[in-house]
Amino acid sequence: MRTISILGATGSVGASTLDLIRRNRDEWRIVALTANCNVTQLAALAREFGAEIAVVGDETCLAELRMALAGTGIEAAAGAKALCEAAARPVDLTVAAIVGCAGLAPTMAAIEQGGTIALANKEALVSAGDVMTAAVRANGATLLPVDSEHNAIFQCLQANDIADVRWITLTASGGPFRTWSAERIAAATPAQAVAHPNWDMGAKISVDSATMMNKGLEFIEAYHLFPVGLDALRIVVHPQSVVHSMVEYRDGSTLAQLGPPDMRVPVASCLAWPKRMETPCQALDLAAIGELSFFAPDENLFPATRLARDAAHAGGAAPAVLNAANEVAVAAFLAGKIGFTKIAVIVEQALNRDIGVAPASLEEVLAVDRLARLRANEVLESC
Repeated sequence: MRTISILGATGSVGASTLDLIRRNRDEWRIVALTANCNVTQLAALAREFGAEIAVVGDETCLAELRMALAGTGIEAAAGAKALCEAAARPVDLTVAAIVGCAGLAPTMAAIEQGGTIALANKEALVSAGDVMTAAVRANGATLLPVDSEHNAIFQCLQANDIADVRWITLTASGGPFRTWSAERIAAATPAQAVAHPNWDMGAKISVDSATMMNKGLEFIEAYHLFPVGLDALRIVVHPQSVVHSMVEYRDGSTLAQLGPPDMRVPVASCLAWPKRMETPCQALDLAAIGELSFFAPDENLFPATRLARDAAHAGGAAPAVLNAANEVAVAAFLAGKIGFTKIAVIVEQALNRDIGVAPASLEEVLAVDRLARLRANEVLESC
């Protein structure tokens, strides 16, 4: 029996992971489950799977969590420090699925234990890529990518030499506004933005998909995960979400990983690695799908991929600023404070402000993140 901790257990990746574990109960023992403040669901999951500890990031939810777990023997804790302490408990596999920069410190805590981390928090590598990959090397940890695109690349690279790679292509669905006019996009509502045509995701990630920032963040993440250089990375829009990414080799061969748009596929790849496991996912029926289409991104309508690429080339603090400003802008859009197209405007203006030099530690990354949020909020006020 292997041990596992799931950071972000009540989100979409956490739910996919627990669904697979539920089908293979004899193979896993859950040590820690965390959530932000979804006490009811977290407590139910902790009870169902017999977790050792359940942690909420919001300290105001602790009393409710303790009450929900009373008499179970399951430890309850809350706050940023408790999240890191739970993540640092030795396990065979840690699923890092806390959304946003809030997941950075717990992910680093897991890495410092030298274990295997299934990474679903793309913002961690975007904001602290150099710091995090250095920690992975220093502690002998292993990163397994959970994002469907990066997991696809990971599978296409297996048993091949990365020096033979010519291109890595990240595929993007294009989001719900791919075929919309500029006028319709400008008037898009939060409800329309979170209605992804293919994937069932949380609100923030769904908005990132609608702006294409999700793919921009994944571009930077791929740069840190797969050392082929920025110029060997590219993005293509693929509306069917069947081809999850591709790797082209110098001999002209292109390997692609195909599968249904179901997060249980990449999660299963990480749970079973280096082997494979059975999943309940629907079999791929290419005849029923009929056709697979591909388009170049329209960076006039969706400038987020250009902003991310520019931030990656700039390096230093720019990727962390990009991520922080985007989180501020998306939250403002979801709250009805700004229009959809203002998200990219706020990010671009925040990137144009002086933030500082490249962060060399987790503390410096978090300092850049805080300053970038202040700058982004200043821009937000002007909007």
